[in-house]
Amino acid sequence: MILIADSGSSKTDWRVIHRDGQISQYRGVGFNPYYMTAEEMSIQMRHDFLVNLQEEIEVIFYYGAGCAAPERKQEVAEALRSIFSRAEIHVDHDLAAAAHATCGHSPGIACILGTGSNSCDYDGERITATRPAAGYILGDEGGGCYIGRKFLQDFIHEEMPSKIREAAIERFHLTQHIIQDHVYRQPYPSRYMASFCRFISENKSDPYCYGLFYNSFKDFFAKHVCKYTHYREKPVSFVGSIAYYNSDILRKAALDTGIQVNLIIESPIAGLTLYHQQKL
Repeated sequence: MILIADSGSSKTDWRVIHRDGQISQYRGVGFNPYYMTAEEMSIQMRHDFLVNLQEEIEVIFYYGAGCAAPERKQEVAEALRSIFSRAEIHVDHDLAAAAHATCGHSPGIACILGTGSNSCDYDGERITATRPAAGYILGDEGGGCYIGRKFLQDFIHEEMPSKIREAAIERFHLTQHIIQDHVYRQPYPSRYMASFCRFISENKSDPYCYGLFYNSFKDFFAKHVCKYTHYREKPVSFVGSIAYYNSDILRKAALDTGIQVNLIIESPIAGLTLYHQQKL
């Protein structure tokens, strides 16, 4: 049996390919080895869905945020090995997941626009180039955290339309002190900031909210996609909830930048399942 995982900072999609070809699935919390230890990840992985399969899983393909460096991959592998001691374990970056799921064996540029953001140039078999992923404080242009951070900054400085500000207060009971407590004192500040994107998306008929997405996507293109060689000639695909639920704005920003959009999918897990099924 094969276990496939696609993990971001907010959630993890798990798929099991059974010996008879049947597929089962589970969604759990996200993991990022830059912010969690192997022990912390191991504890949170011990859900019934996974523990009940620990003797049956033979191979694991885990794709995750923060898994570019060898030492981070090793930490995730240790967490998985604490449950699946007999399995052959492969850990790769979430960019590889985006490329395999959207491009398959064809060249293209694959992008992630979820809680965070990232991108790569893919030749159909391997990733040939990437751009720096500076994280939720210094980067993540176009990602939910980046958009949410701008929204909260504008809230604090009263630089948003009054009707949007009042709606946010009514829905979230926001104050400057609550925002600062969540961002500077509570765990997972990137998730907190990204959580406001649903509200922003629900109000994207308002020019201010529309502009938050549009300008953030333009920032992402400038920092990432436009830095790749011959980017105008390559199909550009996206995975992640921010891209998927705001695809209309994303396509407009891409059109205005001269970028050819190929696929926009919420999660790469279905494409990854197909990719690994084909290799059986």
